[in-house]
Amino acid sequence: MRRADYGGGVVVRAEVDAGRTTLVIRAGADRPSARIGVRWVVVTGLLLAVAIGIGVVSLGVGDYPMDPLRVLRALGGGATAMEREIVTEWRAPRVVVALVFGALLGMSGAIFQSLTRNVLGSPDIIGFGTGAYTGALVVIVLVGGGAFATSAGALVGGLATAVLIYLLAFRSGVQGFRLVIVGIGVSAMLAALNTWIIMRADLESAMVAATWGAGTLNGIDWRTATPALILAAVQVVPAAWIAYRLPYLELGDDTAQSLGHRVEGTRLGAVVLGVALTATATAVAGPISFVALAAPQLAKRLTRLPGTSLAPAAAMGSLLLVAGDFAAQHAFGAVELPVGVVTSTLGGAYLVWLLSTRAGR
Repeated sequence: MRRADYGGGVVVRAEVDAGRTTLVIRAGADRPSARIGVRWVVVTGLLLAVAIGIGVVSLGVGDYPMDPLRVLRALGGGATAMEREIVTEWRAPRVVVALVFGALLGMSGAIFQSLTRNVLGSPDIIGFGTGAYTGALVVIVLVGGGAFATSAGALVGGLATAVLIYLLAFRSGVQGFRLVIVGIGVSAMLAALNTWIIMRADLESAMVAATWGAGTLNGIDWRTATPALILAAVQVVPAAWIAYRLPYLELGDDTAQSLGHRVEGTRLGAVVLGVALTATATAVAGPISFVALAAPQLAKRLTRLPGTSLAPAAAMGSLLLVAGDFAAQHAFGAVELPVGVVTSTLGGAYLVWLLSTRAGR
């Protein structure tokens, strides 16, 4: 065990238990300590570094190609005025949104998989993404609103669906398996409703709704991205609060209560935050499938933690979405696909593999 005192009562020491190195940070003798696994830190940092690296490469690929060094110079205020315009105004909004929205979806998936204790407990499987799509469809087809009205409709639809699923699943508390089953049922009904709404719409509205429903980052600019980015920044504080309490819920309700935690209040707060994270991304980009499902499990395998953790899941979500969007833009020649098509294709294969391995057990 190694110990380092950084002054002001802040003490950092390394502990090794069962081959796992953990950093213990204590901010005073009478204050609680925080434990951070070294592997957790390394994996999260590497995932973020790779995601940002792909983002930098993406900023330089297009009709006006630039190498990564020129991209970095443009981001730093150097290069030519045209290159700064291309990088910071034309391409950067899409890359930043991919990084941030991927993190939001990864955290949302980690929250719901932790609450349900089920690898299928992600917001797109449970139905929150479908509910957000329903809200957007109502605005696009029946009201005829613009981008901001569509975003508002998606937020309302996602939150309303969450309230409905939570109430239907509540029986002296909410159990994970019941939440998943009720969510799948509500999602199926909403999917049928969405199909009916599109069939009743005129051709132009139906095409807009179908494009948005595929999940796409095409046409993202700072004007449409800024409100969602601000909302995402606001959600960081409650996400940190939930991340600290989720491991106690994974121990079981009785154990969590004996440790002084309000189980149902924490669970309700986690549900609200998870829905808000998903709805924030869905409101702008549409329902991007399978990132929330795959990111927490992939991050868990890399960190080798017994439970889910929000930070590695967020980093993995950023990596999956920015890589998927890069492939959607450039992997098919002149055809630019919605990123949701790429994530659905890869996510579907991942889901088949996940179900087959689980069935084998």
